[in-house]
Amino acid sequence: MFQGRNLVIATKHKKEKVIAPILELELGVKCFLPESFDTDSLGTFTGEVDRKKDPIATVREKCLKAMELSNCDLGVASEGSFGPHPSIYFANADDEFLILIDKANDLEIIVREISLETNFNGGEINNEHELLEFAKLTKFPTHGLILRKSKNDIKGIVKGLKNEEELKTAFHKTFKECGSTYIETDMRAMHNPSRMKVIKQAAIKLVKKINSLCPQCETPGFAVTDAKKGLKCNLCGLPTNSILSYIYTCNKCKFITEEMYPNEKTKEEPMYCDYCNP
Repeated sequence: MFQGRNLVIATKHKKEKVIAPILELELGVKCFLPESFDTDSLGTFTGEVDRKKDPIATVREKCLKAMELSNCDLGVASEGSFGPHPSIYFANADDEFLILIDKANDLEIIVREISLETNFNGGEINNEHELLEFAKLTKFPTHGLILRKSKNDIKGIVKGLKNEEELKTAFHKTFKECGSTYIETDMRAMHNPSRMKVIKQAAIKLVKKINSLCPQCETPGFAVTDAKKGLKCNLCGLPTNSILSYIYTCNKCKFITEEMYPNEKTKEEPMYCDYCNP
């Protein structure tokens, strides 16, 4: 389905470095970048352009625009968000969506990768000691930093700082002008190796999902769409909140199948039972 076809990767932040090798090896496609496509027009991390849509709608729009500009019927795009982990609220997370759209085969496949492996951070600093402490905490200089007058100020932002002298100079200039400085991590992929690793994991997950074919119509993207709880406790026999089965659904022909005991165990330990361990 994909062998030998051209595939456009919608990025201006060097994401193709981790996405293209995986797609070319596993799918046999020829990856290229769109010309004159400013992905920042759909939103920036620093707030100059607000993201008007949710991540899935944004990543879909990004992919379709790149495909249109490149006159290509096969494309991939990614979209990231940063903030509290959806279930571990005290920790920051990198939440990445990756989409493949194939107009020739009326196909859309999306994966999501959430990782705690992120240096996402920000705060107000008032002296050079605080500046260097923040830099050390956030993996500088391998990871870039951003300076601005205040958290919500979108004027005079200095991005992509990866040199200590440049960082100090930018800090003293900003602090002298307004008496305060806000520092934050640069989350653009080309300045953030931690994020690049998460995008790479998302690309691996995407390929795995693409290579999962529907048993009935052989359409790519046959994947888990639901999970049933109810794995029985091996002490009292009552159902627990642990996963009993996964439901797989084909987006094309709507074929459904159920995989029992996906975690390779037919009973749950009493410590996870609400009756035995209330």
